[in-house]
Amino acid sequence: MVTESSTSSERMIERELMVTGEAVALEVIPATAVNRMMSGIIDYTAYSLGGLLSVLAVMALILGTGPESALAEHLALYRVLVSLIVLAWMVVIPLLVELFSRGRSLGRMVTGARVVRDDGGTVRLRHCLVRTLLAVVEIWGTWAVPALCASIVSKRGKRFGDMLAGTYVVREHHRSHAAPPLLMPPELAQWAAGTDLRALPGNLSLTARTFLQRASSLVPSSRHQLGLELASQVQGYVSPPPPAGTHPERFLAAVLTERRNRELVLESRDRRLEEDVLRDMARPPYGVGGETRRR
Repeated sequence: MVTESSTSSERMIERELMVTGEAVALEVIPATAVNRMMSGIIDYTAYSLGGLLSVLAVMALILGTGPESALAEHLALYRVLVSLIVLAWMVVIPLLVELFSRGRSLGRMVTGARVVRDDGGTVRLRHCLVRTLLAVVEIWGTWAVPALCASIVSKRGKRFGDMLAGTYVVREHHRSHAAPPLLMPPELAQWAAGTDLRALPGNLSLTARTFLQRASSLVPSSRHQLGLELASQVQGYVSPPPPAGTHPERFLAAVLTERRNRELVLESRDRRLEEDVLRDMARPPYGVGGETRRR
């Protein structure tokens, strides 16, 4: 991976080259503990206020239905509603916000950060779900002390939810590097379409992609040796192996291009599912629209 050293008041932070699916290399820095703490304060303050206002609204609604003893009479209902409100503001709403905003939130928008996968890709449902569920324990349940300690110690500022989900929070810089798009070698297209591609570790994927994009600037001997080493590492995640005599760089290009294409298909499918969910949420309950039209 191409890195550039940068000092921080808290720890050494490494600039990283994150390559997007559109083949644009963005220089990013893993968010520091202070940056994450600021965005977390904004986010969880907003969620806490939302939950508190929701509970007060439910209480006012119950008290408004009868005398002062109404709350005691409807205590069981009140407890159920409060539990649902807590679940919504601790899990459901943060999950949906992070999922539909592609790793952003109110706090991260303010601090200029977002959540990405270890390989620089956009987070999906499983990543957001793991992060959100772990946040119940390491943030809500313990005043974020474990999360803060983990982010200080971790090289990429990860909390435990990030470690299990395979994600981290980055601060994007405006400097970008035009990177040539990866193309599928024609002679390997049929082989790549039928391969079983296991998920590549984030560091290996970024290293291989950066190597291909900067191979022309390397010394020929170093380029050949590094290409062989990367191809050997990547081959452990691919089955069946490429045809005999395949050049290492063309093998890497085929694997990364096929992986990118499959990721785009999955993201397109997830986007359609999200749009269907939003349409279903916006649709009125059964029969409501029909009764309105008849009137």
